[in-house]
Amino acid sequence: MAHINFKHLRYFWVVAKEGGIAPASKVLNVTPQTISGQLKLLEMAVGVNLFRKSGRNLVLTEVGQTALSYAEKVFQLEAELELALLGAPDNVGSLFRIGVVDVIPKLIVYQMIEPVLTPANHLRLVCHEGDVETLLADLAVHKLDLVLTDCPVPPNLRLDLFSHPLGGCGTVFFGVKELADRYRDGFPGSLTGAPILMQSSESSLHSDLRRWFQAHRIFPSIKAEFDDSALLKVFGQKGLGIFNAPAVIEHAVTQQFGVEPVGRAEDLRVQFFAISAEREMQHPGVAAITEHFRSLLSGGKGNS
Repeated sequence: MAHINFKHLRYFWVVAKEGGIAPASKVLNVTPQTISGQLKLLEMAVGVNLFRKSGRNLVLTEVGQTALSYAEKVFQLEAELELALLGAPDNVGSLFRIGVVDVIPKLIVYQMIEPVLTPANHLRLVCHEGDVETLLADLAVHKLDLVLTDCPVPPNLRLDLFSHPLGGCGTVFFGVKELADRYRDGFPGSLTGAPILMQSSESSLHSDLRRWFQAHRIFPSIKAEFDDSALLKVFGQKGLGIFNAPAVIEHAVTQQFGVEPVGRAEDLRVQFFAISAEREMQHPGVAAITEHFRSLLSGGKGNS
């Protein structure tokens, strides 16, 4: 197979993204005949058809779909390279790539990374969200500088990574005024029979909450489980159930969602960790996050 020409690949990528040669010609500012010719040269180089006709349209073949996924990565890297070189040499060192496990509430994520974006740090943040296994795998190969999680590195992953405890706090149960007034007295026993919205099994708080219910002999009515903590709070805001969140964001939750505390559970602890590929975390962004968040957790909200 001949080497793939970068220009041919770009024409293919734009045609695939725009859905046809005619719209692609407007984006590329070249004639449709030029694009058709370049696509034929690319298909000759790889020895397979990347498109097939469907009526008047071009549809990607199975091989074409595979080629598109690789082309996306190629041109994403090209864009990142251009950004990195725009401000060289200063801008190259300013990039700070962090991963955040998707079960951590967005309000906590904001509190964690807020100091990174202060003018004094001169950092450009790239924030990725995902499951813990994927993020830690990216960290291990240095695609990320730091991962923020609610648990240490799982021992079964066998990755050469280091967990740095940031601290922990208790949990607060919230509800709209009607629910808060109804279930506040006698907390936590009053939660038996109460409508509860909770995190999905992907979150460590899911199993912790179930154990906490069992330990206190509480038998609530579980109305729904959510992967997205923000969606959980929206349902709680609408009065569909009582939900819980880490105490460190109690004020933000009450202000943003218009709910009231039903009760506080200091024995239902939430832990937070920063995970790095080095034993000593030297990146200035890492120091900004860890110092700021540890300070928040120790400020009367239950440092562990």
